[in-house]
Amino acid sequence: MTVNLQGILQQPGQGSSYWVLGDLYTFKAVGENTSQAYALFEITVQPQSGTPPHIHSHEDEAFYIQEGELEFQLNEQIVLATPGTFLHSPKGQLHRFTNISLEPVKLLCWVTPAGLEKFFIEVGVPVSERISSPTVSPTDIEKVLAAAPRYGLEIIPPPAESS
Repeated sequence: MTVNLQGILQQPGQGSSYWVLGDLYTFKAVGENTSQAYALFEITVQPQSGTPPHIHSHEDEAFYIQEGELEFQLNEQIVLATPGTFLHSPKGQLHRFTNISLEPVKLLCWVTPAGLEKFFIEVGVPVSERISSPTVSPTDIEKVLAAAPRYGLEIIPPPAESS
């Protein structure tokens, strides 16, 4: 195991950034910086956006809300997460989050061990300007669904509508 004796310093606004299904992911630490122990990224979730219900088989996820309010689902429990809220989702737990407000939400997300950041880099679009989030296309969703299994990520489809 290689130990990074240089440490990590990321000032506000620094870090590699990617648009992932319309939300902004900025990597503050990736596995290469932490001997694969963890990755840390800041997520800006656009209004009426978020993640589908999903389950990780490789890593635990932890979230800390910095600004705004998110609706979080952890298994069957749904909570309103406000600034200062911390949530931990161990691998194997069904979870999702949704910005149900009209303002962007900012949160930190830790994944342990590292590796999930490679999924976001693969399916995301590098940010050249942070002016606005791109429109999400069916191709973007197909790209996420195709890549997810390679990262031990199970995305739960919405229930079929009954007619």
